[in-house]
Amino acid sequence: MSDAAAATIPLDFTPLAPAASLARAQDFAASLSRRRTVRDFAPTPVDRAVIEACLRAAGSAPSGANMQPWHFVAVADPVLKTQIRQAAEAEERAFYEQRAPQDWLDALAPLGTDADKPFLETAPWLIAVFVQKWRRDAQGSKTKHYYPTESVGLATGMLIAALHQAGLATLTHTPSPMGFLCDLLGRPRDSERPFLLLVAGLPAPDARVPDIQRKPLDQIASFRD
Repeated sequence: MSDAAAATIPLDFTPLAPAASLARAQDFAASLSRRRTVRDFAPTPVDRAVIEACLRAAGSAPSGANMQPWHFVAVADPVLKTQIRQAAEAEERAFYEQRAPQDWLDALAPLGTDADKPFLETAPWLIAVFVQKWRRDAQGSKTKHYYPTESVGLATGMLIAALHQAGLATLTHTPSPMGFLCDLLGRPRDSERPFLLLVAGLPAPDARVPDIQRKPLDQIASFRD
């Protein structure tokens, strides 16, 4: 082993019998198939420990060169949530009134979305996800991150799945631009950029979702057995 090679430890892995593997995969797929994007949240508090556990799951995602180029800011403070809503809605109004092309607005129309985002205050938690483009090492030199966007996308997907498994509903919110999140949450604009804002909590008792269908397997996957 060269001096630069990383130390290794035994893999912690428990193989499953084929039947158990299939059953677990099917149960997980069935659970995630019930996941829906929610825009109507209940103000019911969610224990911080639940969010912490889900963030630990997200932090176990694979990343380019194991740089782990993500940072999550979980927000429950009502004042800060109000500030985030105000800034997000300002960008959303500009999007709907000025920036969005008509074909995009037409695509959004069946979902019933608009510039009003009350869920940013109602939901108990907002999780801002940031991409770290680079960081400084112990000597103060810049360390480049490899595939940061792809890595953060993987971590965010795992976070959404973890929150769903914890019995929470989610909404991915991407006002554009999102630089205000750096300012409100004290994140550095030079080395980080906002990836998305994840809304999490319990759905409102009367929550409704659009009647949409997912593509069947034969339209999203191919096999070469």
